[in-house]
Amino acid sequence: MTAATDRSGGAEVPTLIASDVDGTLIDDDNRISARTIEALIRARSRGVELVLATGRPPRWIPEITEQLAQTPAAVRYAVCANGALVYDVSADRILHAATLTPETLAQIAAICAEALPGCGLASERAGATAFDAASAPFVATPGYRHAWLNPDHVEVSLAEVAAEPAVKLLARMPGMSSRAMADAVAPLVGDRAEITFSIDTGLLEFSVPGTHKATGLRWLTANTDVDGRRVVAFGDMPNDAEMLAWASRGVAMGHGDPAAHAAADELTGSNLDDGVAAVLERWF
Repeated sequence: MTAATDRSGGAEVPTLIASDVDGTLIDDDNRISARTIEALIRARSRGVELVLATGRPPRWIPEITEQLAQTPAAVRYAVCANGALVYDVSADRILHAATLTPETLAQIAAICAEALPGCGLASERAGATAFDAASAPFVATPGYRHAWLNPDHVEVSLAEVAAEPAVKLLARMPGMSSRAMADAVAPLVGDRAEITFSIDTGLLEFSVPGTHKATGLRWLTANTDVDGRRVVAFGDMPNDAEMLAWASRGVAMGHGDPAAHAAADELTGSNLDDGVAAVLERWF
């Protein structure tokens, strides 16, 4: 592990803050608290920046980064789509994309149709920028029911969902837990894809094998001037587990999933109790 060298209880000042967004950095109104912003500003004054590490696509990043844009803690980079995309926020440019091939997408779609009858399927595709108009960034089968409000999808046939490379294939089964869905498809998917979920309300996310938030952060620190020598990472769900285990100090939110708790070095308060700020205030 390149960054995970300090397991001393967080005594050393981190060189990088990596944070999940939903359920971690923001509250239920999608806001970063004033206390957290103040901690991030103090960190940036010491040369330590925040990188977002999220399942969100780049087009859903501005509502978060705009809250910090006019402060010294402005965000330069985001690792999106659970590590499949690395996004330069300031330049509005996709720096790196790990995509599933149409063949693999079709195989996984067939498995989902067999193991999860009636599920909806969708593909998240990578463009050159957050709002690349060259092609639809999110396409879904008819009747796909979003786990979050998302009015920007395009309905297509099942064959079209798998027709182009995608950074994520999503399977949606309202009324079934995400964990139960994963248990049903994982033996059939095998090593074709990485399987994870960010909420436990019937949504699975498939990506290139070995792709997760930690690999996205590794790519970022290897290919930019972001200092990844000592990373403190925050998260709450299974899609954060690899990042929490990889970081020098992995911190899981107190309300989080058992998978995040198991991967972390410590627990903090919830996103509604300034759990991120409470840890950062040790150093900043």
